[in-house]
Amino acid sequence: MENAEVTQRINFHQALLTSGLVDPEAYRSLLESLNTTDPQITSEALVKRGEITAYQAEQLHLGRTKFRLGPYLITEGIGQGGMGQVFKGVHEVMGRECAVKVLPLEKSTEESRNAFQHEIRLQAGLDSPYLVRAFDAGRDGNVHYLVTEYVPGNDLRRLIRANGPLSMEAAAVIISDAARGLQYAHDLGMVHRDIKPGNILVTPDGHAKVSDIGLAVWTMSLDADPRAGKIVGTADYLSPEQIRDPSSIDHLSDIYSLGCTLYFSVTGKVPFPGGDSRSKCQRHCEQTPWHPRRFSPGLSEEFVDVIADMMEKDPKRRLHCAGEVVERLEAWASSPDGVVELPLERQVWTPPPPPKEPSQLRDSLDSGSQHPPQGSPSQSGVEAGVQSESSLVPLIPQDDAGTPSEMPQANLVTRRSGYGVAVAIALAIAIPVSLFIGAVIGFLVRGALQ
Repeated sequence: MENAEVTQRINFHQALLTSGLVDPEAYRSLLESLNTTDPQITSEALVKRGEITAYQAEQLHLGRTKFRLGPYLITEGIGQGGMGQVFKGVHEVMGRECAVKVLPLEKSTEESRNAFQHEIRLQAGLDSPYLVRAFDAGRDGNVHYLVTEYVPGNDLRRLIRANGPLSMEAAAVIISDAARGLQYAHDLGMVHRDIKPGNILVTPDGHAKVSDIGLAVWTMSLDADPRAGKIVGTADYLSPEQIRDPSSIDHLSDIYSLGCTLYFSVTGKVPFPGGDSRSKCQRHCEQTPWHPRRFSPGLSEEFVDVIADMMEKDPKRRLHCAGEVVERLEAWASSPDGVVELPLERQVWTPPPPPKEPSQLRDSLDSGSQHPPQGSPSQSGVEAGVQSESSLVPLIPQDDAGTPSEMPQANLVTRRSGYGVAVAIALAIAIPVSLFIGAVIGFLVRGALQ
């Protein structure tokens, strides 16, 4: 929600000139050539000429004027990450496209700033083609930001939501690339802790990079992590040991989460659909998911065995390292069918606004109080760090609860019980009505006989 006073005071033309996106003299010449001051016509002309982007035009119509963070010009809204909003930007001197992650002002507490600083320092020391690289970090006023490479394409979750489950070959290529990135991080003593489809970016040629490495922990110095001892991650992909004792996890927890991601990649289903975060966590610890061939009959038993070995609940029986995942998937990843052709443009969704001016912050906080913040537990007893994956990006459909044939047996019993209640209610209504109609007919027949 925009501050009402700001919206009334700043129209499109004022916002455009305040933003510094165009030269004032050139803008006046444009208005003269168009022979109109209509904001919509003007903005369309500016976008067509390449002077502003469609995203910038949309924000300017809303009266927003801030599009720069240090030397970076914000050009598009990408989405919401675990630690803040993510934008596409360009360095105004170098001209290099990048992704800019911003810690929102309303979340700028001492703990969140420490966590964000932790993320920046972790990512700065990594250099692998299978991990999203960090380029820069800075502060613009009260806004802290991290700059990483921009990966064109889509994340794995959106890709599967749009196109359906992957073939064994395509999934093997993507998961193998992610495993290579994880092996690099694990060799440095790090654990990611939030491996999931949304954190695996798939390039247009079908290869992958792991993002959000900033949730990682240096296993030899847990005390330095501001989130140590908390369950941090996404409920659909948490390992059993991460749920039971988050302070003692190691690289094997990432292997389990990557196995859940592979399961989702070839079935289009999370291992335990339906239910809340607490229920999902309990099933990760106590139950096994449906056999993948229930949803994808064409999967080979050997491929399914790889998923099962990655998702072993006992870490001692799990594949012992990410490198072994690469070895086990090699037979499918080396197939010529392993490349996924992707459009360069990301799937369209509602983008976040650019970083807010101080005058807009108060109204944003007031409107935000009507909704629970990102990461807020929906049930007591579940750590704030545990989220449903779909909550991380605005306006993305949540994971399907599943049809009766796709749900665990416990859920089937619940639904059958629901059907029983419905039938009982229907009978309770129908039987008295039937008796009444029978009585009326009997009375009429009796009268006719007399």
